[in-house]
Formats: sequence, structure tokens, C-alpha cells
Amino acid sequence: MATIFDVYGPFVVPYYQGSAVGVKAPRGYTPAYVGKATRTFKQEIFAPHKLAKYQQFLADYRKGKPILFLVVAPTKRGAPNRAHIKELEDFLIQVALAANPDLLNIKGTEMEEWGIAGVLRGGQGKPAKDSSEFKKMMKM
Repeated sequence: MATIFDVYGPFVVPYYQGSAVGVKAPRGYTPAYVGKATRTFKQEIFAPHKLAKYQQFLADYRKGKPILFLVVAPTKRGAPNRAHIKELEDFLIQVALAANPDLLNIKGTEMEEWGIAGVLRGGQGKPAKDSSEFKKMMKM
């Protein structure tokens, strides 16, 4: 049976507003890092090496504010399906990498050698009408 994950957010992350801040800019969101939590969110999200990654990303941005989305496995009896969680993490890393080639993840960031023009990893510029219609149909 399929595992259906829930999404919560965006949550604004408290931050020091220095000269360079953010990942939520007027034109939308920019993914900085994709990670999974196998322990508590607090242990995973605020681990020192993760905080260093966030700080690195924030230092490179001039506008916006840091935000956080959580994609959560459904609550059921027993342990969550770790295989599904790993598949989801791999997928989200690839999607985030297409949106931001400077994604801070280390693992899982080998760029796929294929793309779909105007849809995914298809280069810059305005997508053709065909590509836009395909994206709508696929709900991408």
C-alpha cells in the first residue's frame, strides 16, 4: 500500500537579520537543503552540521527570510516505512537540485543526465506552450 506523506509549512525560522538573509524572496522559494529525520526533528534539524549548512546558504542570499517545510510520514502504529522515506528523500533532492543547482546536500546530488525541455532540468528561458501544458497535465 502507498505511503502518503503530509506537508506542513512554510514555517518562518527565527534568524539574525544581518546584511545577507534568506531563502524566501518576493519571487518564491529557493530550496537550500533536503534532509530526512530518523530521530526527532529537533535532533535532526538543529544539529550543528545542519546549522552550518543553513548559515552558509543564508550568507549567500541578499533578500528574503529562512523558511522550513516538513514532509511528514503518516502516523500509524509501528515504525514508519524507512524505504519509502529514503525514496522520498532521493526524489526531493533531485527536484530541489533542478530548482537550485547550488543545493547544499552532498549525498544524492549526482545530476541526472536527462531532462525534459521546459519541465525538468531543461535549461533556462520561457517554456514552450507544449511543455507548459504537459506540466499542467502532470500536475508538476
